[in-house]
Amino acid sequence: MQMHEIAAETPAAGTRVAAEAWESLFRAQVTLMRRFERGGDFSPLRSREYDVLFTLSLADEGRMRLRHLNEQILMSQPSLSRMVERLENRGLVRRDPAPDDARGVLVGLTAEGAAMQRRIGRQHVRSIRRYVGGALDEEELRTLVALTTRLRTYEP
Repeated sequence: MQMHEIAAETPAAGTRVAAEAWESLFRAQVTLMRRFERGGDFSPLRSREYDVLFTLSLADEGRMRLRHLNEQILMSQPSLSRMVERLENRGLVRRDPAPDDARGVLVGLTAEGAAMQRRIGRQHVRSIRRYVGGALDEEELRTLVALTTRLRTYEP
């Protein structure tokens, strides 16, 4: 199935099938994350700490507001604030006041944080290739990308 064919279809799944699909997707993600963690993909960080570094590596101008970071991370605002403080203490991120908002905070990677993100990212991509690319062929991977993109962007 091609990406344009997926995008052209109208969602009309029943409740049971939708719940089964969600459960399968969720369990696949949990299983893969456990494999990545067992393999030491994120060492010396935890997976959530790496997620913060990875998200910041994608930020425009190398920084993002703390509240925008929070929108990208599956974590409560207070927990994220504490994590950012710990990462700052380790020299991996920096916090700066937002120039246009006295209460706002911009978070960005330090040179050390960017280097660590790249190093961990290379290891993690090898594991992704092994576990995801090993299980699915290229066409299936493209279909998976199309389907998960559609799930992320669909608003009834």
